[in-house]
Amino acid sequence: MQVKDLPAINASLNALTFCFLLFGYIAIKRGRQDLHKWTMLIAVSLSIAFLTCYLLYHYYHGATPFPRHDWSRPVYFTILTTHTILAIVNLPAIFFAVYYALTGQFQKHTRITKLLWPSWAYVSITGVLVYFMLYHWFTKT
Repeated sequence: MQVKDLPAINASLNALTFCFLLFGYIAIKRGRQDLHKWTMLIAVSLSIAFLTCYLLYHYYHGATPFPRHDWSRPVYFTILTTHTILAIVNLPAIFFAVYYALTGQFQKHTRITKLLWPSWAYVSITGVLVYFMLYHWFTKT
């Protein structure tokens, strides 16, 4: 594996995170608390792996400039900005949600996850979208 491979790995980790978030949501709606717990712990683990790879990539590579100066540029930066802000806000919220769940404080856990789940899902999906916009869809030809 090389540093140049990390963006694709990051997009894959984001996509998998979304899948496990969805599986966890379905599991809890069906009353399957044990399955919910494990799918959500996997989602957290995937997010930790993503953050590690993301930081390594930017440490060794730096920022990748968006290659276009047309209509796609403001779209890209709008998605990137909302993605980044929500990712920063989500980080402590995820730790609180996990703490509340593992300590049996399910009312607090439920209260925080009503806002956290859609935000975390959005960050995961837009992470994949940002990757494709930056490395595949809008590259210079």
